[in-house]
Amino acid sequence: MEAIRPLLQEIRGNRLLWLLAVVPVLFAVKAAKPEAHAFLFVLSVLAIVPLAALLSHATESVATKTGDAVGGLLNATLGNLTELIIALTALYAGQYVLVKASIAGAIVTNTLFMLGASLLLGGLKHHTQEYNRNSARLQAGLLFLATIALLVPSMLVETDSRSVPHVFSQTLSLGLSALLIGTYALGMLFSLRTHREFFGAVSHAADHEAPWPVGLALVTLAGVTVMVALVSHVFVESVQHAAQAFGMTPAFVGFIVVALVGGAAEMASAFSAARKNRLDLSVGIALGSASQIALFVAPVLVLLSYVIGPEPMNLQFWPGAIAMMLVATMTASLVTNSGRSAWFIGMLLLDVYLVFAMTLYLLPSQVK
Repeated sequence: MEAIRPLLQEIRGNRLLWLLAVVPVLFAVKAAKPEAHAFLFVLSVLAIVPLAALLSHATESVATKTGDAVGGLLNATLGNLTELIIALTALYAGQYVLVKASIAGAIVTNTLFMLGASLLLGGLKHHTQEYNRNSARLQAGLLFLATIALLVPSMLVETDSRSVPHVFSQTLSLGLSALLIGTYALGMLFSLRTHREFFGAVSHAADHEAPWPVGLALVTLAGVTVMVALVSHVFVESVQHAAQAFGMTPAFVGFIVVALVGGAAEMASAFSAARKNRLDLSVGIALGSASQIALFVAPVLVLLSYVIGPEPMNLQFWPGAIAMMLVATMTASLVTNSGRSAWFIGMLLLDVYLVFAMTLYLLPSQVK
C-alpha cells in the first residue's frame, strides 16, 4: 500500500480521475449490450479522459528523472501503442482504408492540434515561452522526409495508374518502409546519443509538485497504456455506428475523431507540460509522436501486412491525405523555427487544423 500511496492520493484529490469508475462500466455494457454503439461511444470517450490524465502525471514524473527529451519520446511511444494496436486490428481484418486514414489523421492531429493547443495553453499562462529549436527542427525534418516518401508512390499511381504495375508499387513501398525505419533509428541515435548535447531542454522554473517514484510511474504508464488500448478498441468498434447517428462523415471520423480520442493520453501530457512552462516536453511529445507514426508505425504496418494481412499493404494514400500531411508538416516546421512561442502562434496552428476539420466534416461521403 505504501508504494501506491501517491497514486491513491492523486485519485482522491483529483475529481477528474473519479471518472475512472466509468472504465468497468464500459466493459460491462460492452459485454451485456454490444449493439448499443452510441452509448458505448460516449462511455469510451468518458473513460479515456481520466486515463489520459493519469498517463500525463506518470509521464511527467518519469521526465523529471530522464529529462524532457527522453520523457517526450517515452510518452510518444506509449501513446502510439494505442494507434498501433487499433491499426493492427484493422490490418488483420483487411480494412486498409481505415489503417491509412488513422495514420494520416494521427500525423495531422499531432502536428497541428496537439502542438497548436500546447502553444496556446502555455502562452495563455506565460507571456512567452522558449524551447530547444534543434529538437523541433529534427522532428520536422524527419516528418518532411516521411511525407515525401508517402507522396512519391501516391503521385506515380495518380499520374498514370495504367502504366504503373501493382508489383512496382508494392516493391517500392517495401523499400521505402525499410528506408524510413532505418532513418528513424538513426535519428534516435543522433539525438539521444552522438549529439545529445544539442537537444537538451531549455531551463525553466522549478516545479514544486513532488513527482511520483520512478517505479510507480513506470508501472502506471504500462498499466494505463494497456487500459487505453482496450478502451480505444471499444471506441473504434462503436464510432462508425455512432457517427451515423451524430451525422459525421467517414472522412471526419477517420481523420479527426479517431485521431483525437486515440491521442488523448499524449495530449493530456503535452497540455499539462506546456502550462508548467515545460514546452520542450510538449513539442517533443507532439512532433515526436507524429514523426514516430510516419517513420516507424506506418512502415511496420506495411511489413506486418505480409504476415497478418489478407494481402500486402502499400504506402499509397489518396491526394487529399497527402496534401494535408504535407501542409501540416510545413506549417509545424515554419512556426517552430525560432525556438520561441506565444499564444497566438498556437492559435494559427489550430486555425489550419480547423480548416481541415471543417472541410472533412462537410465532405460528401463518396469523396476522398
